[in-house]
Amino acid sequence: MSDNGEIEVEAVSGYQVLPKEVTEEIGSIKLFNKWSYEDVEIRDISLTDYIQIRAPVYISHSAGRYAQKRFRKAQCPIIERLTNSLMMNGRNNGKKLMAVRIVAHAFEIIHIMTDQNPIQVAVDAIVNCGPREDSTRIGSAGTVRRQAVDVSPLRRVNQAIALLTIGAREAAFRNVKSVAECLAEELINAAKGSSNSYAIKKKDELERVAKSNR
Repeated sequence: MSDNGEIEVEAVSGYQVLPKEVTEEIGSIKLFNKWSYEDVEIRDISLTDYIQIRAPVYISHSAGRYAQKRFRKAQCPIIERLTNSLMMNGRNNGKKLMAVRIVAHAFEIIHIMTDQNPIQVAVDAIVNCGPREDSTRIGSAGTVRRQAVDVSPLRRVNQAIALLTIGAREAAFRNVKSVAECLAEELINAAKGSSNSYAIKKKDELERVAKSNR
């Protein structure tokens, strides 16, 4: 140790120093070791706290860490939430490895088709698909009427993810295309705001019904 308290590291002969490109890569965590989180931006300021991309992860699996407490899922990485939503519909329950593989394959397809960062495409799709207005039932047993209400940011994200995965699942059913291809198409169309997307159509329908019940 030196006089000013700093620890001096001596170079040991015989040990190989890591190449420069390897040491640079150590600090940057990429999804599936391919897709960077650095340039991803959320274009809706109200959803920045609910679409989690600030804590980068290699793989979308946290072993249920975010399911232990109410509302903690808001801090769950957004790609993991998309992956978990693919495991619905009874026969797919618990098949996390299959869901992770589908998302990884879908992201490869998105990159080939759009030449963009697939994480950015997925975030844009979720921002575009969350309904901002919905209708709820008001009244007791006899007279029930529907009233338009604003949707909270967390529910917007929840519904967007659900609509995207339902659209991909329905498109892949009895179709020659795989689920990964259908998910990639759904995310690309939703990110563009195209009406070919199941999620965008459903969102517009919900908002139209809410508008008529104001």
